[in-house]
Amino acid sequence: MRIEQLEYIEAVTRLGSLRRAAEELHLSQPALSETVRNLERELGVAVLDRKRSGATISDAGRELLPHIIGVLDAVDRLRRAADEQHRTSRTVRLGTVFAATVPLLVPAVREFHALHPATEVEVIAAQQSVIHRSLLEGGVDLGLVNYLEGDDLAPDLRTTELLRGRPVVCLRPDSPLAALESVGVDDLLSEPLIVMRSGYLMHRFTHRLLKGRTPSFSYSADGAEMGKLMVAEGLGVTVLPDYSVIGDPLERTGAITARPLKDDTTTVLLVVQRGRSGSVTRAARDLHRIFVERAEAHRTGGS
Repeated sequence: MRIEQLEYIEAVTRLGSLRRAAEELHLSQPALSETVRNLERELGVAVLDRKRSGATISDAGRELLPHIIGVLDAVDRLRRAADEQHRTSRTVRLGTVFAATVPLLVPAVREFHALHPATEVEVIAAQQSVIHRSLLEGGVDLGLVNYLEGDDLAPDLRTTELLRGRPVVCLRPDSPLAALESVGVDDLLSEPLIVMRSGYLMHRFTHRLLKGRTPSFSYSADGAEMGKLMVAEGLGVTVLPDYSVIGDPLERTGAITARPLKDDTTTVLLVVQRGRSGSVTRAARDLHRIFVERAEAHRTGGS
């Protein structure tokens, strides 16, 4: 028994004619008729009543029809599930706050592409809360987010630590603050300050650092990458994890640099997260593994 035989029976029953069914299925009528007869011989019952006026389902066929439709529905669900699996396995969706683009994300994606050349990596920039929600709802496969040491981790997500760093002041090399070995809060308030928008970890950290004090002038940036660009353009300084600045293209070309914060021992963590439940595609597992291996190489000074 073949699936197409059942599809032919359904078409003849629905259209009430071998001729019309053959036209819809792009078959010759004799070929369709012979295929149906082969199925009838296999089942041992006449599924169709053939008359001059057309073919209609027989009483025996009517009893079998719900089973035929059930099989065809199951096959359709199987095909759609396979199509969906094929689609998702061809795309890995990565949510990120863009806090470690150069030392981790870009090399990891490059290595992943060599391993899965036909699989697209969709990088989605978002705030941490949005990434967490998307991980739980299946909107993204993996998430790169930051925590301050001691923060509670999301309980419904699997979390793997990648990098540890310190908050630093990101500034231009020609900034007056670049002459300092470390930057205190008073020094920080002497320059226009670029603060991450509410919802980003470094927004929370900066406000905690300032303890209610207000800079003379400030900007709001949507993410670390925009903050670094604004610093490079001379609009002010910002506070970011050191792993977000060191090795960045802007830092390598001398457009930005970093100085430690005076008397601050805060540790910032970069982690990769995924949902605890639900299936994870092989491609997503491979990207997760590459992130872990790249982070280890970065910590030990490897490439």
